[in-house]
Amino acid sequence: MLYWALTFFVVALVAGVFGFGGIASASAGIAQILFVIFLVLFVVAMVVRALRGRSP
Repeated sequence: MLYWALTFFVVALVAGVFGFGGIASASAGIAQILFVIFLVLFVVAMVVRALRGRSP
């Protein structure tokens, strides 16, 4: 998930440099959504792991 968020972020940066504002905006929005989903899943996984009592 984080890989795809970074990929869309890079696409947004490249599109922005070349003047494609619409594509840059859409890619940045997708990257933000994927990053938030990644963070939520990461926190849920850490909470579940802590509740099970496993240590790293």
